[in-house]
Amino acid sequence: MTTSQASQLSTSELAQMIDHTLLKQNASREEILKVCDEAREYKFKSVCVNPIWVSTVREALAGTGVLTCSVIGFPFGATPTAVKVFETKQAIADGANEIDMVIDIAAALRGDREALVADISAIANAAHEGDAILKVIFETAMLTEEAKVLACEASVEAGADFVKTSTGFGGGGATVKDVALMRKTVGPDMGVKASGGVRSREDALAMIEAGATRLGASSGIAIVRGELGESSY
Repeated sequence: MTTSQASQLSTSELAQMIDHTLLKQNASREEILKVCDEAREYKFKSVCVNPIWVSTVREALAGTGVLTCSVIGFPFGATPTAVKVFETKQAIADGANEIDMVIDIAAALRGDREALVADISAIANAAHEGDAILKVIFETAMLTEEAKVLACEASVEAGADFVKTSTGFGGGGATVKDVALMRKTVGPDMGVKASGGVRSREDALAMIEAGATRLGASSGIAIVRGELGESSY
């Protein structure tokens, strides 16, 4: 999307690009329900939570049109594929419409394309069998440029729906440069999600201009209001 096109997005259009996120380990039920209330009010695309909260979010969002998103192999990705598949199936059974999985970061760094494709495709198959979409989290702050390109190529080959920059817990977040590289590598049709450190409308528009089609943020309200939010995954 060009700078002009991004700047002309309406508040409702921008809200529909945001996964309203609460992934901190000590989140309470009251905080989860508050995020759901906010998502319903602002009409965000989804609410993204840890797996234990999926059924709560599904119930809270029933009939609102806001999707339920959960994370798999989170935040390290260092989980056997079979366990990620089980997590995926359980999250979908609990009501998740979207799955955000973390790749095997070590495999990306050693250039093991076969391992990446096998891991991602197994989760993609499980997600798609449950009519859910799959977003693949790279943790770009930990990867070389070559590893980022490899992870993009493996995600395309494995049949994922989105590639995603970061967990928000890996010591770095989304950058315009990484989003642009990911968009260039996956082409025009695959989703690209910028996540981690997107705190303001200015941040959001910069990521969209670079090629992002979805944003993961705990500062969704600040983004749509044109304010500066705090990062509190």
